[in-house]
Amino acid sequence: MIEIRENLTAGALEKKVRALFDTSARKIKSLASTWRPEQGAPVFTIDGKYTSRGWTEWTQGFQFGAEILQFDATGDQEFLTSGRSHTIDYMASHISHIGVHDHGFNNVSTYGNLLRLMNEGRITENEGERNFYELALKISGAVQAARWTNIADGGGYIYSFNGPHSLFVDTIRSLRALALSHQLGHVLMRENDQRISLLERLLKHAEATARYSVYYGKGRDFYDVRGRTAHESIFNVNDGNYRCPNSQQGYSPFSTWTRGLAWAMCGFAEQLEFLAGFGNKDAEPLLREAAEATCDFYIANSPTDGIPYWDTGAPHLHRLGDWSGKPADPFNAFEPVDSSAASIAAQGLLRLGKYSKNRKYTQAALTICDSLFAEPYLSTDPDHQGLILHAVYHRPNGWDRAPGSDGVPRGESCMWGDYHARELALYLLREIEQKPYLTFWSNRK
Repeated sequence: MIEIRENLTAGALEKKVRALFDTSARKIKSLASTWRPEQGAPVFTIDGKYTSRGWTEWTQGFQFGAEILQFDATGDQEFLTSGRSHTIDYMASHISHIGVHDHGFNNVSTYGNLLRLMNEGRITENEGERNFYELALKISGAVQAARWTNIADGGGYIYSFNGPHSLFVDTIRSLRALALSHQLGHVLMRENDQRISLLERLLKHAEATARYSVYYGKGRDFYDVRGRTAHESIFNVNDGNYRCPNSQQGYSPFSTWTRGLAWAMCGFAEQLEFLAGFGNKDAEPLLREAAEATCDFYIANSPTDGIPYWDTGAPHLHRLGDWSGKPADPFNAFEPVDSSAASIAAQGLLRLGKYSKNRKYTQAALTICDSLFAEPYLSTDPDHQGLILHAVYHRPNGWDRAPGSDGVPRGESCMWGDYHARELALYLLREIEQKPYLTFWSNRK
């Protein structure tokens, strides 16, 4: 269980936050010097160098979004120039990509961040450029919402790249694409000019994720633990009925893959914030219950420093003894930690803490940040292109580098972990500098 440090403040972490962005600048430049478009999007490091993995190009937006966040944090124009030009040159295919559930990752991290900065007055107002970002986001949200399966309870969900039967817990964070498209006044058009509300689809997907991907220890889940998540929920597409849990990247359907848990924590919390502006009170109790349950589970099932192991049911965790009663050990010989889950989860905890006015969540997040933004997690090696070390991508597929004879991955970084560490640090930096609260959406001044 996380040993929550009640005395921590964002201000107390200022030195670490600024050091992270100093390190981040060097990492971004190092990757830019070696990356070639024909290689595909960088995904994770091997021996400290970013490499690609042909699955889907879901990490491209994190690569260029990192440059935009670096500008946001430091004001260094070089990173804005590169982030903007890379977005224009390489992100167009992601806007209209009909085969993935990742629009919120790719397009909100790039076009969305650029529009937000223009709305905030951080970059020069340009009507043509604004229209370009807005059009990209309108289309992205609608394309994502079109990837739809109706279910028997009258709801539905954006289905994963596995097919129409598959609801991924990760996709809760991709709802940002629908949110921005709706905010910009867009709808999805179908046959006979049927107009489909993107806000309605956002709500239905969020509710389906809360009902089927999150466990509450009651009702359907009387036998299970409150706050646990399943990576994948399987439906019968013939009648729309829920069938069973599954897992692609976790250990099993009945254990909790901690990065999937973290996506739920962050996704539910930021949607509660967004939906508050629309007066959507009907969905609030369910989404809040999901946010609080997942955050409580994370706090209770993490090591004391808040850096989780890759799955709470990983088969060799017992060999670590009282693993949740001591700090995580990324160098252990039995199971890997996943620092990327910590980067994502901490932001969810911060947002839920602010939304619910519950200090427990805020202080748990700051406790994680205190660990994550320092060695052995912050990568200070100038020859390593990653920012945050000891991340895991796909343990069941064996995609992660294990440098020793024990077969346990360690010492590497991933695009989503590095991006979300920057986003997390930017959240804190804005609080420290008393700048506007960081959200994925914004309004034109």
